[in-house]
Amino acid sequence: MELLITNVQQWAGENPWPILICLVAINIYTYCLFALDKSRAEAGGEFSRRRVPENKLLLLALIGGSPAMVVGQKLLRHKTRKQPFGALLNAIVILQVIALVFIYYGFSF
Repeated sequence: MELLITNVQQWAGENPWPILICLVAINIYTYCLFALDKSRAEAGGEFSRRRVPENKLLLLALIGGSPAMVVGQKLLRHKTRKQPFGALLNAIVILQVIALVFIYYGFSF
């Protein structure tokens, strides 16, 4: 874990807290937006036309909100069978895991 913190510090500067705080904020926002989309989908009618676009949800996952999106899928049972959304989300998660492995082991991009 110390190696990860050291590499993040080298990559993000001496103080990684702003990045960590931003990631937490992105995940909270992503989960709330995902829950809002679920409630609008269930409500139907006028609300179903005001759904959150999948592109916006996937963009939030890409910039760091993928943990919230995966947890939201499980807890809210939302967009679990929707394709290509599920495949794209899985691809984003895999890319982020690969990036974390590179950061952890100190490889440069």
